[in-house]
Amino acid sequence: MGAPSDVDTTAPPKMHISQKEMQKEKIPIAFRDYCAHLLPELNKCRRDNWYLPWHCEQERVTWTKCQYDDYQRRMKILEKRKRLEDEAAAAAL
Repeated sequence: MGAPSDVDTTAPPKMHISQKEMQKEKIPIAFRDYCAHLLPELNKCRRDNWYLPWHCEQERVTWTKCQYDDYQRRMKILEKRKRLEDEAAAAAL
């Protein structure tokens, strides 16, 4: 079941963590995206459990799902942009 047609699934999600909080948590710039609010909890769990791979599974899965959903959103934006460009090129002919 998909999202209703009147809901824009390509709208950027809300940032749940500020730049200052990300600096305080020492989140690398490469990871400062719409899923950054999940990293402090995941990193704390990893540090507390000596980075053992079978610990913190729920936190890791939550962060990975967020990353995947953001990727899907960005791909929808790209597809929409390409479709509009193709339509504009076809109309110009």
